[in-house]
Amino acid sequence: MSTSSAPTSLPLPVIGSFDFDSASTAASHDEKLKRTLNTAVLRQDGGRKIRLAELPNSDALRTLAGQIKQHTLDNLDYYLDKLVANVEKKGGHVYFASDAAHARQIILDIASQTRVSRVIKSKSMVSEEINLAHALELAGMDVVETDLGEFIVQISHDRPSHIVGPIVHLNKAQVAKIFSDYFGTPINDDPKALTMQARDYLRDKFRKADFGMTGGNFLVAEAGVVASVENEGNQRQSVTTPRVLVSLVGIEKLIPRMADLAVMIKLLSRSATGQPITIYNNIYGGPRSPGETDGPEEFHLVLIDNGRTEILQSEEYRETLRCIRCGACLNACPIYRKIGGHAYGSVYSGPIGALITPLFQGLANYKDLPQASSLCGACYEACPVKINIPKHLVNLRRDIVNTHLNGVFERMIYRLWAWSMTSPMMYAIVVRMQKMELRRRAMYTGWVRKLPFFGSGWTQVRDMPAPARRTFHQQWRGKK
Repeated sequence: MSTSSAPTSLPLPVIGSFDFDSASTAASHDEKLKRTLNTAVLRQDGGRKIRLAELPNSDALRTLAGQIKQHTLDNLDYYLDKLVANVEKKGGHVYFASDAAHARQIILDIASQTRVSRVIKSKSMVSEEINLAHALELAGMDVVETDLGEFIVQISHDRPSHIVGPIVHLNKAQVAKIFSDYFGTPINDDPKALTMQARDYLRDKFRKADFGMTGGNFLVAEAGVVASVENEGNQRQSVTTPRVLVSLVGIEKLIPRMADLAVMIKLLSRSATGQPITIYNNIYGGPRSPGETDGPEEFHLVLIDNGRTEILQSEEYRETLRCIRCGACLNACPIYRKIGGHAYGSVYSGPIGALITPLFQGLANYKDLPQASSLCGACYEACPVKINIPKHLVNLRRDIVNTHLNGVFERMIYRLWAWSMTSPMMYAIVVRMQKMELRRRAMYTGWVRKLPFFGSGWTQVRDMPAPARRTFHQQWRGKK
């Protein structure tokens, strides 16, 4: 028996504060990055809109999906018990990991006890969250990422920049250079040739592996299974070929029934990649049964908390755990398109990353991320489970103010601004002074190229046009 009780309250990990300003400014100056991102994510966002329009009532389906996830989160202890019982009934082993270090240790212990050393690993955001591959390598294991994008990230010593597409920040010429450097072969930027080169290399790894690692898109309580989607078939190999299989999944990925899985799959593929359904939909949850020709001899399910119960205890932010990691909010976000995923300083980027990273890892460490949004609402419109991301970002901004994480100077500026907004006369004076100063700075070129102090952020990566000589109100009064 390897099941332990789920923790009820856990401290968030103590990490260094992330400098979002420097990272985002550097990324926004990278024109090649912005072109590559736009090509990738706009195509996926357009595909999402087309595929959702094909459904009879996609908005009602999104509402249903949100209700399913919310119901599960509100009753998570019940469904976790049900999941554990059904996984163990199939012959699987279940573990609860309180944090990243605990999860890594559990998996290393499994590897040691089963005497495995060759790991094939399919795409998993939570394994990136806890830096699992590096820990396995330090333990002397041969670890290979088998998803093509994750494989490219691994051999280039990079990090994923998108929840679904790890290498959306790279173009084919950059990938060709990475392959040439790693394999010692001539540069060939033909996508098919690059794919076949990776396939030849990975095929041998699949044959020799004795340890499979996966994540999971969903956990189905009534069936005791993990459900995962993919387009390459590498995960199916990781599930069926090795002698030992370990799936590492966040506790929030739970849903009650197989009928609920149908709802989620229908929305996940459309929201993530603009497909009606992904090519491979894998459902697994135990060791090989007598008479079966493939599948693992041992199945281990590691359920990780790592800050999730902290969020679960907050009724205000609990909704954020609905996320099914489709990446739709990233594809729709104008901020993400300009700075890419690496600028967020976490494996979770874009609007959902700006929300859950501070909740997972401490608002003090990532206090700039809630500000990395125009609050345009495109993320909310795109979310298949209707997480109100803009509302929660505003709430985090409120928390920053209430806990005085923003500086004294910043608070003083906003107090002065709020005071000026209470009087029409004061507002008019401030606007007039601001207009005069901006026109002075744009006197020779018609553009404001640099602003001082707190205004410098506006002109770090773009010029501001000079204000018009006459405001709209002045022109309107003149017409009357």
